[in-house]
Amino acid sequence: MKYVTSLLISSFAMLLPVAAQAEAPNAYLAKAGASDLFEQTSSKLVLQSTKDAKVRSFATMMVQDHGKSTAMLKAAAAKAKVKVAPPKLAGEQQMKIDALTKATGTARDTLYWEQQKAAHRQALALHQGYASTGTVPSLKTAAGQIVPVVKHHIEMLGGDKGGH
Repeated sequence: MKYVTSLLISSFAMLLPVAAQAEAPNAYLAKAGASDLFEQTSSKLVLQSTKDAKVRSFATMMVQDHGKSTAMLKAAAAKAKVKVAPPKLAGEQQMKIDALTKATGTARDTLYWEQQKAAHRQALALHQGYASTGTVPSLKTAAGQIVPVVKHHIEMLGGDKGGH
């Protein structure tokens, strides 16, 4: 029993530095930038074809809200004198855009909605994480201000979308 307790304590101790370690500001900004870029790109794509009023309304809001969050983070980074690289999609995000491009009609709307659910869960975790453990005060503040907006988007995505 003593050995098991000792093993558990040493295992936990090894995990502690990883869990408590804050994400580097540049890594956070790169992920947040890619997230916003994905939201805007996928939303503009679906706006080209959707006939669904709920999808159209949500996608329009995504373009606007994620433009605002990008501007907030750029301003916070400038205040802290942290350089921000131009955002670029991660490989998985590009694959999702490619899949969305190939889909048509209501299948595109449904795929968009599902992609949005996953993307917003990831964005929420990213911003909550930096808001609580980030090292740059202006970025922590911006992340904290973005969290309730992402939560609102998740609430909107939670309901059934026109039978999809």
